[in-house]
Amino acid sequence: MEIFQAIRKDHEKQRLLMKILVDTSGETENRKEYFSELKEQLSQHAVAEERCFYSPLMESDKTIDDSRHGIAEHHEIEELVEKLEQTDMTSSAWLHHMKSLQELVLHHLAEEENEFFKHAGKVLSNQQKSDLAADYEKEMQAS
Repeated sequence: MEIFQAIRKDHEKQRLLMKILVDTSGETENRKEYFSELKEQLSQHAVAEERCFYSPLMESDKTIDDSRHGIAEHHEIEELVEKLEQTDMTSSAWLHHMKSLQELVLHHLAEEENEFFKHAGKVLSNQQKSDLAADYEKEMQAS
C-alpha cells in the first residue's frame, strides 16, 4: 500500500462520519458517539499525516507550500471542533458549526487528494510511498 491509499481510507471514514452527523439532531447518544468518533479520527489523522506525510514533504521545495497549507487547515479544523465542543448540541448553532466543519474538511480532503497527492507523487519514490504508508498506519494505531 502507498501513503495515498492509507490516507484516502481515513478520508472516507471522515466523510461518512460527517455525513451521518449532519443528519442527526438534538443531544442523542448517537450524535455524541459519532461526534466523539469524528473528533478522535480527525485528531489522530492530523497527527499521523503531519508526522508521516507532511513532514517528509517539507524537505522539498516542490511540496513545502502544500505541507504548510495542509497543516494550517488542520489547525482551522481543530478550532472548529473546539467550537463544536463548546456549543450545546441541542442548539441550532451546533448543526451550523457542524456543517461549517464538514465544508472545511471536505475542502481539505479534496485539495489533498486532487492536488497535493499529485505533487507528492512526483517528489516521493515508490519505496518512500510504501514506507510512509507503513509509518502512517503505525502512527494511526498508536494514537
